Parts: sequence; structure tokens; C-alpha cells
Amino acid sequence: MSDTPSTIGAGTEAGTPAHHGFGWEDFAELHKCQDGGGLFHNLKTIRSGTVAELVEFVMEMPESKQDDYAIEKAGDHTFRIGEIRRLYRRADFPRS
Repeated sequence: MSDTPSTIGAGTEAGTPAHHGFGWEDFAELHKCQDGGGLFHNLKTIRSGTVAELVEFVMEMPESKQDDYAIEKAGDHTFRIGEIRRLYRRADFPRS
């Protein structure tokens, strides 16, 4: 489950912060961006793992190839290369 709350009820309750941090350990899948995005798009997973593992995997690729990939986080968000690079530069990114 994600560490990031949905927008429904995203306020604080009984002193608990609304945001607990980014879900680095959330399940994610790596996809090729040019695979059509059609009906069977989600079946074309290249690799799966945590968000942190896949961000690091993409950033270890040659820069010329990085733009060809996207990370889909547990069905709720797709990260393209701009977001992947910003995540990699975050101070709280769990480097291996």
C-alpha cells in the first residue's frame, strides 16, 4: 500500500501528519513508452520491483535510452523521464 494518502480524507486526524513520505517501496512496473498504450499495454511489462529500484535502474541506463521508458507505480501514477530524474535527485532517495 502507498505511503501517500489519496485526496479523499487527506487531512490530519488526531495529530497524524497527512503525508508520511514518498512510497519508495511501493510496487511498480517498467514499460517501454513506445509500446502503443493500447488495450494490452499493461501486459508489456519489462521489469517489476519497487519504485526506488526502477528509478535507479532507469538512471543507470545510457542517457540516450532513458527517455524510452516509463514507470507505472501501483496503478496510480506513471512517471516519465522528467519525473524519474527528479525522484532520483531527491534527498530522501534510497540509494543502494
